[in-house]
Amino acid sequence: MVTDQQVRRLLSLSNTETTLALAAAKAGMDEKTARKYRRSGQLPSQSHAPHTWRTRPDPFAEVWDDIATRLAAHPGLQAKTLFADLQRRYPGRFQDGQLRTLQRRIKRWRALHGPGKEVFFAQEHLPGVQCASDFTHLSDLRVTLAGQPFAHLLYHFVLTYSNWETGTICFSESFESLSEGLQNALWELGGVPLQHRTDSLTAAVHPLGSPEEFTRRYQSLLRHYGLEGVKGQPRKPQENGDVEQRHRRFKEALDQALLLRGSRDFESRAHYQAFLNALFTQLNAGRRERLREEASRLRSLPLRRVETRQRLQARVGLGSTIRVRNNTYSVPSRLIGESVEVRVGAEDVQVFYAQQHLETLRCARWWRRCFAPVLRPAASGNAAALAWRGTPLHSVPAYH
Repeated sequence: MVTDQQVRRLLSLSNTETTLALAAAKAGMDEKTARKYRRSGQLPSQSHAPHTWRTRPDPFAEVWDDIATRLAAHPGLQAKTLFADLQRRYPGRFQDGQLRTLQRRIKRWRALHGPGKEVFFAQEHLPGVQCASDFTHLSDLRVTLAGQPFAHLLYHFVLTYSNWETGTICFSESFESLSEGLQNALWELGGVPLQHRTDSLTAAVHPLGSPEEFTRRYQSLLRHYGLEGVKGQPRKPQENGDVEQRHRRFKEALDQALLLRGSRDFESRAHYQAFLNALFTQLNAGRRERLREEASRLRSLPLRRVETRQRLQARVGLGSTIRVRNNTYSVPSRLIGESVEVRVGAEDVQVFYAQQHLETLRCARWWRRCFAPVLRPAASGNAAALAWRGTPLHSVPAYH
């Protein structure tokens, strides 16, 4: 078969060689073929007629209108489903080998007449511009501490250019967990990018229709570090795709590391956190070159961190309890009738009176989940029976 390159060479040699036979010989074709192409002035690819005819009868010609009607009504129908239905309705007429023919026909129909698809624009990540974060559950990995199930989440932070990542153990998607995790990541990184992207976290983002996009506490946190907040749309996790993808890959890496370790049980939370830190170091080892490029464009950290705890005032009721964020906590009865300052953190509640720290209580919102087997009512026969005991942090060594 004569190629376009041969014909181009023939036309070029025709201007320099004395005879057509010599030019044809040098171009690698017969003289009659050379004369045909020189007369037509077209390349082989231009002279072929488009293949618009069928080489064999269409086996779905008689049923195609019905198939197209079904696809128009239910675009999600798969070719396998429709083919199996055809085999049931017309026994012996359609053979298994004809499935591929139907798949190609339906693919062509979707391209010409099917519904529009969601459009994605490729993101160009530049060094030092954007970081992204989100919470992910790790309870399905069945990690235990001293033999007890450890229900927990991970605040996961990723630089979108270099894919450098780190994380902080937490127990709820609260603002305190977000603030602590983000600040831990920035100070470990040693610099601040331009933007921070999240999905529609209630701890940071107001619902649609609110006059302000971000919550006041989150705006304050962003201002302190000079970050620009960027959020994804509700129910559009792909818009925060960098961290969503890292969620999956990190969980796979953690599961594999636990399998190699031979046990999912850890002596304490500190040992488990050290294991996670070692895994992050291992994962980040192959990103050093891009991280070095990114680090040169990061801005400096502020002089200090933002206080993560929220300060609230609460009055001690007759049952020797206080109400904090819809949870009831028991405090010493000598404080009945007094107003105390409560500093709510990601995992604990600190109680102050007259600027003196009285005690530290576990946050009930995750205490119930992680410590339910060891909970006991604070008292019986009165209102304090529904309160959580003021148990010190060191009372459960496995979690300290």
